[in-house]
Amino acid sequence: MQPLENIRVLDLSRVYAAPAGSMMLADLGAEVIRIEHPNGSDSMRDWGPFVKDQSTYYLCANRNKKSILLDLKTIEDREKFKELVKDADIVLENFKTGDMARMGLSYEELKKVNPRIIHCAVTGFGQTGPLAQEPGFDPVIQAMSGLMHVTGSTEGEATKVGVPIADILTSNYVVISILAALRMRDQTNTGQFIDLALLDVQMSSLANVASAYLNTGFTSQRLGNRHNNVAPYQVFQCADGPLMICVGTDGQFQRFCALLKREEWTNDPRFLSNTMRKQHEDELVRMITDITLTKTRDEWILLLQQYKIPGGRVNTIAEALEQPQFIARDMIGEIEHEQYGTIKFVKNPLKFSNLNIQYKLAPPLLGEHTNEFQKSSLL
Repeated sequence: MQPLENIRVLDLSRVYAAPAGSMMLADLGAEVIRIEHPNGSDSMRDWGPFVKDQSTYYLCANRNKKSILLDLKTIEDREKFKELVKDADIVLENFKTGDMARMGLSYEELKKVNPRIIHCAVTGFGQTGPLAQEPGFDPVIQAMSGLMHVTGSTEGEATKVGVPIADILTSNYVVISILAALRMRDQTNTGQFIDLALLDVQMSSLANVASAYLNTGFTSQRLGNRHNNVAPYQVFQCADGPLMICVGTDGQFQRFCALLKREEWTNDPRFLSNTMRKQHEDELVRMITDITLTKTRDEWILLLQQYKIPGGRVNTIAEALEQPQFIARDMIGEIEHEQYGTIKFVKNPLKFSNLNIQYKLAPPLLGEHTNEFQKSSLL
């Protein structure tokens, strides 16, 4: 039994922010039906690199789903969509604010068809506010949220994160909010509308950076791989490359000094507390780097593990996907596609004691399951 196996999701979403969320729902057993325009409405299908002519970007967010074709700008297909809503649990979409209403498919209209429907709308800026009508893309959200301001080297320009982090975080909130709405529906027998904005999500993810400013006025700066509040807590160069070392407590610093055979540092007035270490960070980092350059990363990692100090190699993507810990966790999956053969993917990270996530369907071709639904009289 899968926890969401009796849940049907009508997925109108495109690109990554919402599709990655519906994929997680599908992994947990929900029947997720991608509803796409006959001419193709998801630009992610066009973004390379490709497996034959299938986008690897598209593949990463659309397993375990079905795809049918509807043109919601036509009255006929809008009526077909409403028929699907009657037996659905969730409508997920990331159209611009107001687009669903202009098509006569707002939550107010959909709940007339099915009072239990849960409508989750993902937009750049939400359903209210002066920017509600504006489109929002991940890099724009990273810029506007302040995330780019605190990302990158001290001397360099503001830098976006190397993955669409605002989209990824929003997808997680898609799942959280929908599961909460389903639980509430169990108690009230009614659905509801969920308004998720990428900017809201990314702003809420500023965590300690936002808290520091709101409560003290402290503005975090762009420090590269250093930490705004803790030292030593950064990348250090070793004989064969970079290594991330995180010394987060005074106790860890004492052990780190023992590891480096510099026990005298623990009595140095400059380094007695994290506050003092932060004030003398440049000098401390130079002293540490002189030592880390004398050994390889693997040699230092063995010592860090021995002394219980958090640390890890700065891996390339290839190194990360091939590292023994990742392999031991059985995190690479394979699924067969009738047209494209074996497709590899990173598995869902959720691991349960009494539930095995199943990977049954390869990411669907455009409209691949339309005939199936027509034959079942659902279209």
